[in-house]
Amino acid sequence: MTDPSNKRWPIIQDLLKREGIARQHLNSFDEFLERGLQSIIDEVAQIEIENAEYPYKIQLGKVKLQQPRMMELDGSITHITPTEARLRNVSYSAPIMMEASVVEDGKTLESRFVPIGDIPVMVRSNACILHNFSTQKLIEHGEDPNDPGGYFIINGSERVIVGLEDLSYNKIIVDKEKVGGNDVYKAKVYSSIVGYRAKLELVMKNDGLIVARIPGSPVDIPVVTLMRALGLESDREIAAAVSLVESIQNELEASFEKVAEVQTSKDSIVYISKRIAPGMLEEFQIKRAETLLDWGLLPHLGKHQENRREKAQFLGEAACKLIELKLGWISPDDKDHYGNKVIKFAGQMLADLFRTAFRNLVRDMKYQLERSGQKRGINAVSAAIRPGIVSDKLNNAIATGNWGRGRVGVTQLLDRTNYLSTISHLRRIQSPLSRTQPNFEARDLHPTHFGRICPSETPEGSNCGLVKNLALSAIISVNVSPEEIVEKMYDLGAVHFTDAKEDLKLDGTRVFVDGRLVGYYKDGDKLVESLRDLRRNSKIHPHVGISFFKPSVEGATKRLYVNCNAGRVLRPLVVIKDGKSLLTQELIDKVSKKLMSWNDLLRMGIIELIDANEEENCYITIDDKDTKKFTHLEIFPSAILGAGASIIPYPEHNQSPRNTYESAMAKQSLGFSTPMMNTSTYVRQHFMWYPQTPIVTTRALNLLGMEDRPAGQNCVVAVLPFDGYNIEDAIVISKAAVDRGLGRTFFYRIYEAEAKQYPGGMRDNFEIPNAEDNIRGYKGEKAYRLLEEDGVIATESNAIGGDILIG
Repeated sequence: MTDPSNKRWPIIQDLLKREGIARQHLNSFDEFLERGLQSIIDEVAQIEIENAEYPYKIQLGKVKLQQPRMMELDGSITHITPTEARLRNVSYSAPIMMEASVVEDGKTLESRFVPIGDIPVMVRSNACILHNFSTQKLIEHGEDPNDPGGYFIINGSERVIVGLEDLSYNKIIVDKEKVGGNDVYKAKVYSSIVGYRAKLELVMKNDGLIVARIPGSPVDIPVVTLMRALGLESDREIAAAVSLVESIQNELEASFEKVAEVQTSKDSIVYISKRIAPGMLEEFQIKRAETLLDWGLLPHLGKHQENRREKAQFLGEAACKLIELKLGWISPDDKDHYGNKVIKFAGQMLADLFRTAFRNLVRDMKYQLERSGQKRGINAVSAAIRPGIVSDKLNNAIATGNWGRGRVGVTQLLDRTNYLSTISHLRRIQSPLSRTQPNFEARDLHPTHFGRICPSETPEGSNCGLVKNLALSAIISVNVSPEEIVEKMYDLGAVHFTDAKEDLKLDGTRVFVDGRLVGYYKDGDKLVESLRDLRRNSKIHPHVGISFFKPSVEGATKRLYVNCNAGRVLRPLVVIKDGKSLLTQELIDKVSKKLMSWNDLLRMGIIELIDANEEENCYITIDDKDTKKFTHLEIFPSAILGAGASIIPYPEHNQSPRNTYESAMAKQSLGFSTPMMNTSTYVRQHFMWYPQTPIVTTRALNLLGMEDRPAGQNCVVAVLPFDGYNIEDAIVISKAAVDRGLGRTFFYRIYEAEAKQYPGGMRDNFEIPNAEDNIRGYKGEKAYRLLEEDGVIATESNAIGGDILIG
């Protein structure tokens, strides 16, 4: 019987061909260059030069990236391609140019783009010189047309930033822990902006007091005091920000009683200031407290005084969830649920580094300019910039994988054993959890991994379950502007939380966009339906996730979450409307004939991308004949496997560990990993003389390009006893087959030498050494017999140990 989902294979085929294997890396890096760099520079905005005679400011403006280039020995600048960077052992990087303006007494005197450092460029990204090159042009530049890109070239080595799992940002995650036999209830939020994140934790103590733990504060601060300091003066306002439900407000009694003596916003700031900066002058204490409230507390909601009430409202929501957990109205959040996780790729990782490096550069510029005294103007500013501060920080981190703050192994050398190992490496994800701890739950397969994470491809041993691979159907979300979504919500009738009436707050649904409370809506189900219709009609971005949480307990808060952030793992599903699949055979035929793409189906609302949170609101079927009570239909069930497991024929007939072993071993098979082997610069490489495609293949094997770059050979295997010579893993191989070339490989190694230039004008030369020149370390004429006039060994020479290869 044929599987009905087979006819939907062209959709997955088109998706992978158009998106590519390394799209998640490229999207993340491009996003960082387009928006991340600028937002980090805008955070600083201006540098005040406090000169005694002539104080002035440097206004920091737009940032742009030039083409990848390198500096030659004579000081000239040349543009560079990835192949050239590999051959010459240099970094493939491009200069960052920033607009700097000198401002004095509010007038801009002069302005110029100045270089602030070089940033490594991801191969095949928008900044790469190969972007949008045709197949023919790529071959002319010495590139493999099927190379997916998504990696960096540092000092000639290919390095990839492996995707890193992390807890979702700006989202309240509640949990229950046992401490000394008592239940302790906690709410955590990782508040994040580009390149920086701050953790806020709310804890309910045994006596019912709710306290907040904030970065920058050595002591716990009562949450009521913190909300009062943020501008909610009265007890009534604070209680209403948490909830209007009486049973929830009763739980706040202990929190109000403990801080009854602090009644005003001003007193609350003084209360906090004395605890975070004891022993300092009152003026400095108040300044420290206000900096903590604006910069250290929930930076994703803003860093200005006008954002304080919104922060107080957010704290109220966190306290509400905490109390609902204690009352048993909601369950603790599952940290292993993929809706509570994001995956950080190159863009987010480089933003952390660049933010630190740029602030160091600004500090150094300020010091240099203040010390230079009379020297002013754009030339003085340009001279004060030391680009090495940014360049060295970024290059060293990618070259070593050391990201600071104890994070190591973030980057790895790209695996080029065969083409499959390269693809698999680019789709790998690692968890930051310790390899030495059991962490059973984190290592387990989770139901939300279905269609997102490969169930088979994971290493054996200590990394098992912590290093994972993306499924073929997985798509990583990109950042979408939340402002557009908020505007659409208000158009649909959502009411801002400051304008919402009490009955709406009691019976309505709280609406969140990227963890930010934007208001209330009377009928949550209706709003969800309207937003999904907008997404299906391409009025909002397809990567936006819409999930509705409606608890069964009466009085518990209904919450609608709209997520626009990057790093969520989405998967495509066919929409079922009125009990019928919207994907017809006619549309599938158009996709297979290339008259339509899977993107067209996405724009038409026939397919939609669903994240793990939204999937909780879906009812999905595999069978397209039984669609009456379902909301979505799987496109192709075997797309739940990753690149390594999808090339196994009939994997469902194996024991599950066997699929895991094969996923690892397929990546060790030898073949031709690249057609550009004559110009590749891998220091050590094995190639097989006669690689073959398997006799039995899967559709995914052809789709991944393994037919063009095969690995391994087809052997005739007999399983029978042979006088004990093949016990356990010993095998007996036919000598005739070996003589005919079975399993024949060649090993390829690079030997290199460098001609150095010395002070005084002396320099090394490549030549056949002459005994009369009295050269130190001369080996004798016989050792140099294989060298040609240029001092390099002749091709096809038979060299033995001790022979000189480069003279």
